[in-house]
Amino acid sequence: MAGLNERRIVILGKTGAGKSSLANTIFGEELFEPDDTLNSGTEKCQSETRSLNGRNINLIDTPGFFDTEKSEEALKEEIVRCITECAPGPHAFLIVLKVEKFTKHEQEIINQIQQYFSEEAFKFATVVFTHGDQLPKGKKIKDFVCNNESMRDLVKKCGDRCHVIDNKYWKEKPKHEYRSNQFQVEKLLKSIDKITKANKGGYYTNEVLQAVDEEIQREEENIRLLSGNMTEKEIRKKAKDNVLNKFLKMLRGFARVLLSIFLGVMSPSDLGVRLRPHNNRDQL
Repeated sequence: MAGLNERRIVILGKTGAGKSSLANTIFGEELFEPDDTLNSGTEKCQSETRSLNGRNINLIDTPGFFDTEKSEEALKEEIVRCITECAPGPHAFLIVLKVEKFTKHEQEIINQIQQYFSEEAFKFATVVFTHGDQLPKGKKIKDFVCNNESMRDLVKKCGDRCHVIDNKYWKEKPKHEYRSNQFQVEKLLKSIDKITKANKGGYYTNEVLQAVDEEIQREEENIRLLSGNMTEKEIRKKAKDNVLNKFLKMLRGFARVLLSIFLGVMSPSDLGVRLRPHNNRDQL
């Protein structure tokens, strides 16, 4: 079972928004490969855990789930991987956007986010803006948000929670300054604590996440019987890999639908998918 001070955090956004740089800024280490060119960016989900101020923070960096050009097959595998990594559910979603001129493309991304997120999932979400140095002098991020109705609506759905960082220019700024990554990360972690407290210490979950976690626990029990000298960390990783492969075999296609199920807009029963096996160990 996860400790009371553990926080599982899923980072979502389009390719190039700065998801990986945000993860590096939160940890203060270069653990994730930044999305710093048009052709780069996170190709696979990556999960890392570090201790910050008495909290065990598990960051799950994702590919661009909201990128319309990604193939359904590639998306499916990474959505399933994300579900497996964050089961039984994340304590927070970080929706990453850039501080930049609002265009039709940005509008499409926000429309997609609002399409895929259920009202329940929004209760666990915070918007984080990157490239904070683009903020006009003397302005704060909520001033920027107020200039656009769509962004304002998105932030409102997230409980009026929004933060801003700049991985290039704000790294060395003093902690007490608003335009400092240290200042903003501390505020962000406090926001996540408030989300967890408001949800009575719980995390976002649904039928899919619960079923995957139950299957991971069963796999762990089986692996322990045959594990030899494997550590608990190695057992957990192997169990997740086994469940990932089972889940991928069961769900062929459905990538965009699977994202909707993960974020609570649809239920597995809408697809006629049975998630809790009894005698058949080859399926979830």
